[in-house]
Amino acid sequence: MQPIVIIDRGRGPELAHIRITVFDLLPYVRAGWHPTSMAALFDLSMAEIDALLQYLRDHESEVLMEDEKIAERIARGNPPEVEAKRRISRERLQALRERLQRNGGLEDPHAGASG
Repeated sequence: MQPIVIIDRGRGPELAHIRITVFDLLPYVRAGWHPTSMAALFDLSMAEIDALLQYLRDHESEVLMEDEKIAERIARGNPPEVEAKRRISRERLQALRERLQRNGGLEDPHAGASG
């Protein structure tokens, strides 16, 4: 069995071989989930869950402070320029859906081509 290594690629402390972070487990820890249930949910071994939970216990104040920053950032929402891009993307998607609906499905890529 490979040693279980926790690293930080910039998303927070996570298992080196899979992108599960301590932040992924935090809501389940707070809700009182048993470690075996978390292992089943994330398809991890008990050793992997234990390593993440031990990291959480060893670095609890840092993890909780970072989690608070994440929650604050989420609460602020996206900046106006990101929301503008999202609005344009939604409008384009809606226009495509309407075209497809009018045409009865996928558009013919050769439609309008002279030949």
